[in-house]
Amino acid sequence: MKNIFVFYLLSFIFFVACQKDEQSVKQEETKKITVVSVNYPLHYFAQRIGGDQIEALLPVSPEGDPAYWKPDEAGIALFQKADVILLNGAGYAKWTDKVSLPTSKMLNTSESFKENYIELHEGMTHSHGPEGEHVHKGYAFTTWLNLKFAIEQAAAVTTRLVQLLPEQREYFELNFQELKTDLGILDEELKKLGQDLQEQNLFGSHPVYQYLARGYGLTIKSEHWEPDQLISKEQWKTFQDKLKSHPGKIMLWEGPPLADVQNQLMEAGVKTVVYNPCGNQPKSGDFVSVMKSNIENLRAAM
Repeated sequence: MKNIFVFYLLSFIFFVACQKDEQSVKQEETKKITVVSVNYPLHYFAQRIGGDQIEALLPVSPEGDPAYWKPDEAGIALFQKADVILLNGAGYAKWTDKVSLPTSKMLNTSESFKENYIELHEGMTHSHGPEGEHVHKGYAFTTWLNLKFAIEQAAAVTTRLVQLLPEQREYFELNFQELKTDLGILDEELKKLGQDLQEQNLFGSHPVYQYLARGYGLTIKSEHWEPDQLISKEQWKTFQDKLKSHPGKIMLWEGPPLADVQNQLMEAGVKTVVYNPCGNQPKSGDFVSVMKSNIENLRAAM
């Protein structure tokens, strides 16, 4: 009788152990790696490449420019707990240099082309949006506006995900190839636009289009104007002086400017074109659809 009891006891223990092992395996199989990004383009790339194998998070404020956003303690903790921290490089999100983040989890997605960073030779302090005053200096950082660089950044994301989940290599690489195709089509369209615009001068309402200009042979001179603000008399006089040496008929804007500003520019023979850098998550659409709209807007203005 005693032997039977021992047999059943051991059988029960074995059964419970097997159940726990099976549960642990299932938990490991369903566990997703957490990928946190400092801007929307990287977040979008992670979503496209990682699919349902990752949890992609974008904790920046939905308003304003993520480049100048600063996280609170909860936000910093979210970055610290992530499996991957996607950085843009070129001086983007300077707060990351001032807090303690795990180096092994940080990925500078533009490391492969850092020799092609565009240096800013002058800084100017100004204010717009909830992030307050800031200075444009160091390097231009909207690297993804040159879609060749965007593809390289997406490739860097793919490499890191494969390192963390090697069993999903085929899945990640297939997703990357689909994203690369989408970005490549846009890149080709921009090449054609660049050729058509080679003889024309353009203006930028803000100094964010450097990689777009260099990547596609555009000549763009930038102002420091905000879409939600009127142009001061001093700003307008400076712009009129520029028009004499740089006669341009198109100005790129991050968002639609005020109607009064549009009319003022129209009277000077300058069309306003919304070319959204898409640093933050758009209210509708996604990164690819926004870039398509940018190209269509610019083509229509020609």
